[in-house]
Amino acid sequence: MSMFKDIPVDVGVIYEGERIRRKDMYVELGGPDVKEKFELARVKKPEEIEDGRVTIIGPDIKDMEEGKTYPLGILIEVAGAKLEPELEGVIERRIHAYCNFIEGFMHLNQRYDIWLRLSKKSFEKGLNSFDFIGKVLHRLFKSELPIIEKMQVTFITDAEKVRGLYDEALQIYDARDARARGLKDEEVDKFYGCVLCQSFAPTHCCVITPQRYSNCGAISWFDGRAAASIDPKGPVFTIERGELLDPVKGEYSGVDEAVKKRTLGEITKVWLYTAFGYPHTSCGCFEGVAFYIPEVDGFGIVHRGYKDVTVNGLPFSTLADSTAGGRQVDGFHGISIEYMRSQKFLQADGGWKRVVWMPKEVKERVKDFIPAELADKIATEEQAKTIDELKTFLKERNHPVVESWKEEAVAVEEAAPAEAKEEAPMIPVATAATLPITAGGFKIILKDAKIYAKKVIIRSMKSEKSEKR
Repeated sequence: MSMFKDIPVDVGVIYEGERIRRKDMYVELGGPDVKEKFELARVKKPEEIEDGRVTIIGPDIKDMEEGKTYPLGILIEVAGAKLEPELEGVIERRIHAYCNFIEGFMHLNQRYDIWLRLSKKSFEKGLNSFDFIGKVLHRLFKSELPIIEKMQVTFITDAEKVRGLYDEALQIYDARDARARGLKDEEVDKFYGCVLCQSFAPTHCCVITPQRYSNCGAISWFDGRAAASIDPKGPVFTIERGELLDPVKGEYSGVDEAVKKRTLGEITKVWLYTAFGYPHTSCGCFEGVAFYIPEVDGFGIVHRGYKDVTVNGLPFSTLADSTAGGRQVDGFHGISIEYMRSQKFLQADGGWKRVVWMPKEVKERVKDFIPAELADKIATEEQAKTIDELKTFLKERNHPVVESWKEEAVAVEEAAPAEAKEEAPMIPVATAATLPITAGGFKIILKDAKIYAKKVIIRSMKSEKSEKR
């Protein structure tokens, strides 16, 4: 692009979806190893903005050590006669797209979960300062969103300064989310869709309703409406709700039609309020994962910031891989934290009555939205670190899922003839529209798969290694 002649690397949509592996990176900014990081957009008065200004607080890229990870805060301040604070979330989410236009610069996730990497090749080409990145953002924002008349960008890499602004950013996010609560899906005739992440997951289309936030947690129904109005041909678009086909599972004719069109026919049906059947797809920017635990017939929830393994022995990264990529996989569901505060949260699956485990940090964040009678019946890592510990905890607290164990036991007892009791029944343990299996260097994808097993054993790799020693 001619508007980027003074930038040392190429800039364009061709670089969206570019992945930078650790061995190829020069530096990493934010990410899972850094607790405090954020990106924030604020609408200001014109006199408070110096158009085009780029400020760097802390070490610049050229001052950083190769291979290291650094904290990062990105502050975008804008002004314009038609700009309202309600547009801040919309502007904020575009940071993800525009950063990914830069050759050798990868941006993942959103808000307080940002994860960026700069490649060695782009650093060697001269991309050695946030000043270049700020200039790209300034030009792209103003050219694609003319409603922005003035804009300045601040990059913060000083750990203390990032830490100081991090808490303020969280408060701003929470206040935005609170404004969006109260409106119900049945009360509107339009939903909104977002395909910002299709560069990473071509068959993913986020459906945003009043009671179901975007998976990334950054776009509410009101944000979607604002984005579609100021940029009708942009990545956030209007979905005519259409006929309500299933009020429990959350199927709408307009949603099915829009998602089918936007995924080029790969996804033909979406049930918004369930993790089974035709669950909402995920890219990779989701804030958390709801995952089915067959041993207890309940759901665990884990957020991106959880460092330990979950109660079933799997880390967030493994669970995230099970649902990412725009696939519909039964029992694995990418979600936002705000969706957990919704009355539609896993509605068809039993909602909070089906949740059995979650990290203490997340439970604390959503505690006011967990039914009072269930709050002390949902385990955290402090009460259960294994499936056996979880079973014991759920029995002791008389969690609602325990009733399903009794019903299942009675049903099996009645169905099995006396002489056949020695042979364990084959039970379905996994179903999926597409189920990837890697073995012997090959990736095998089973279409519309249903796997049966007499027994399921989930063991951590750590346990196996320690036993071999």
